[in-house]
Amino acid sequence: MRSAHRVETVRSAERTLMAQLPPGALMQRAAAGLAAACADALRRVYGSRVVLLTGSGDNGGDTLYAGARLARRGAGVTAVLLNPDRTHPDALKALLRAGGTTTTPSAAAQPIARADLVLDGIVGIGGKGGLRPDAAHLAELVTASHATVVAVDLPSGIEPDTGEIHGTALRADLTVTFGTHKPGLLIDPARTYAGSVRLIDIGLASTLPATPDVESLQHADLAALLPHPAAESDKYRRGVVGIAAGSARYPGAAVLAVAGALRSGAGAVRYVGPAADAVLARFPETLVSDSGPKKAGRVQAWVTGPGAGDDAAPVTEALSTDVPVLLDADGLRLADVAAVRARTAPTVMTPHAGEAAALLGVAREEVESARLTAVRELARRYDATVLLKGSTTLIAGPDDATPVRVNPTGTPWLATAGSGDVLSGLTGSLLAAGLAPLDAASAAAYLHGLAGRYAANGAPTAAQDVADALPQVWRDIRA
Repeated sequence: MRSAHRVETVRSAERTLMAQLPPGALMQRAAAGLAAACADALRRVYGSRVVLLTGSGDNGGDTLYAGARLARRGAGVTAVLLNPDRTHPDALKALLRAGGTTTTPSAAAQPIARADLVLDGIVGIGGKGGLRPDAAHLAELVTASHATVVAVDLPSGIEPDTGEIHGTALRADLTVTFGTHKPGLLIDPARTYAGSVRLIDIGLASTLPATPDVESLQHADLAALLPHPAAESDKYRRGVVGIAAGSARYPGAAVLAVAGALRSGAGAVRYVGPAADAVLARFPETLVSDSGPKKAGRVQAWVTGPGAGDDAAPVTEALSTDVPVLLDADGLRLADVAAVRARTAPTVMTPHAGEAAALLGVAREEVESARLTAVRELARRYDATVLLKGSTTLIAGPDDATPVRVNPTGTPWLATAGSGDVLSGLTGSLLAAGLAPLDAASAAAYLHGLAGRYAANGAPTAAQDVADALPQVWRDIRA
């Protein structure tokens, strides 16, 4: 599990750890890890040109000490001091003793243009808002250069706790972060500014709280979550998922939701709706009913909404059952907030940014720029688990004390018609298998993202291809 902590939590943990260590030890640990990462990025340190964009405070100190280590290995290191009066004095002395030099922002154009590597140490985790004009000018110079950009702890200009960007931020090829990830490194739009992220262990784990603010599953976590049939399993023990989806206008939504469910471990799929012929033609193993969700037969979870059009009856009926319900697409629009909140069984909602914006009564751009805020607010408002789809998919439960999960898999090729319907069926299957809502949604997003990568393989793909790739993804994760 990859964990991320808010600034306030990180600072508290750092204070506790520093009280246990000799003065400056924590900064030296960070600088050593940063210098090693820069050496790996350079491949050949001796004779390389390195520019340090150095702000005030500990972030600038980490940058200068790392620069001193590179200078001692033969790199030509120039520090651009944005706040000379507030530069970390001991770190600056170390750089100068190692043969490094300093310059001012007004004279930085030539060193940056010639640099092989630029360290972004302008602001650290305490930064708020975009870069100030002098720093923004340096960011423009760096962007125009051919240098590899390494961000120190996080790219300057991003909001570390939320991943939001207000103003100018500096894009990095690599971010070297210390002790723990920061939420902004995992959540768009800031995530795209971080490049690859490398976590340096500085001993902070012992002083951090056990529960992070944000977390991201990895293969081992998925392998532990995925259901596996035992010798005595039958289709009911494996889980039966009900699909109330599709319409005369959108029969394909039902077909794709059933495909996602069948490819994801469901013991059986019951379908109710007007697309029964299309579903049976593609998947004859489907159990079809001409009754509504309450009379369709035994299920352990319902999926409702994909391609439903304006027919609210299946959505309302599914919500009145006592099993987990997944709401997607038209189901999000047709569901009543009070009905969702009144449920005793879990509810999972899977909106994309436009649907989330409609539910919250805000502009889509507001959701996309503040994804963490949006998913938390939806989960609170509906008392549900919310999977907010997008460039980084976020999953939040109704309890603010539970970490938000960030899905690390996926590909832009998943932005294709019907892809969300496959995800709905997949999530419903995991709910029917008995996974808790947060685990089911997180695992489904992970599997769906990997299946998208497998199906696309660098080229356009279709939703049915994503469903067909799920068994291979499942095998690879369990292996």
